[in-house]
Parts: sequence; C-alpha cells; structure tokens
Amino acid sequence: MADLNIIQHPSPNFGERRDGARPELVVLHYTAMPTAQAALRRLSDPEAEVSAHYLIGRCGQIWQMVEEDKRAWHAGAGSWGGQGDVNSRSIGIELSNSGAEPFSELLMSSLEALLSDLMARWNIPPEGVIGHSDMAPGRKIDPGARFDWPRLERQGMAHGRGHSEQDLTPEPAQLRALATQRGYPTDVTDEALLQALRLRYRRGASGPLCAEDLRVLS
Repeated sequence: MADLNIIQHPSPNFGERRDGARPELVVLHYTAMPTAQAALRRLSDPEAEVSAHYLIGRCGQIWQMVEEDKRAWHAGAGSWGGQGDVNSRSIGIELSNSGAEPFSELLMSSLEALLSDLMARWNIPPEGVIGHSDMAPGRKIDPGARFDWPRLERQGMAHGRGHSEQDLTPEPAQLRALATQRGYPTDVTDEALLQALRLRYRRGASGPLCAEDLRVLS
C-alpha cells in the first residue's frame, strides 16, 4: 500500500468474504457522529456489529479497522449491479461528518489519496465507487447531499454524469431503465430511486421527475 500514514485500529466486526468474492466496489458512508473517536468506538464495539475497512477524520487522519481481504460489516441490505451481499464485494470507507456539514478539505484530500491507491491495487473502475444511498435507496442517504461527488468525477474517481442533448421524456420507466444500467437496485420504489439519484447527481433538486433527472444518467 502507498504511504498514507494510516493508523491501525482493529475492529472485531468482520468475517470472510463469501463465495470467493473480491473487492470490486468502494462504498462511501458518513458517520453521523460528532467525532471520529466516537465513530471508532462504535465501529469497534462487538455489540454494535458494524464496522468499515477505513475511517477518515475531519482533519484527514485515516484509520484502518478491517483488512481489505476481509468482509467488513458496513453496507447491510441492498444491491448493486444486480448482485446482493455488497459487503463481500466491497471496501467500506466511513467519513467523519454529521451529514449536515461540508466535508473538510483535509478529509477530501485523504479520501482522494486512499481511493487512488485502492482503485489501482484492486483494479476498481470509477463506476465502482458508490455511496451507501446508491446501493440502498430509501433506506440510506449517506454520504448525503453535502458530499462533493463532482470533485471525484473530475478526477476519474467516480462515474461521471451524462450530458445528453436528446429530447428525453420524464417517465418513471425510463428513469428506472437508465438507473439500472448504472447499477441501481430494481426492487425499490420510484420515489426512493429518484431521491437516491438526486442525492448523487442533482444535489438540491426537488419536485416531480423531469428531463434533467434522465439527462444526468444518459
């Protein structure tokens, strides 16, 4: 691994990856906790039964809690690309953030360095970097509306948004078809799917489905 000055803070909350799976996704979360130390305690508490491979603090410090070849318990129910058990196929990164605040520059810089390293070593494409809300629409909203996805997209660290000039008719079936091509689950409501897509690609958008919701996916 590249020299990222990572602090080891082992969590007991992990298992073996199932069915020979290897990391092909990175799932981003926010902690929704006041401090990174509080998150570390929870992610290392056997009774909590949650963990992640990495935690990045507001000041940019990176802690590793679970070895990358192990299955951390971060994603829960959901799917991506038509496959469940996202925990077995992913590396989970928790970001110290309440969900209502901007993500600090130090945190984002450390995230970019860690992502660059993970993507290179595990051959994970930009399409494989997703939010918790992407794989679990209607159940999860992290990393939330304040996360700077365009910043990652500009660096080739996340799937870019489309800019189609086609005359797109805003119909739920069309949105669902385009979202499924990107990997979004099919077993969610139209409302939950639209919310997840807007969290990712149209921060602050509201109201009924419109052509722009389709354009960013095409």
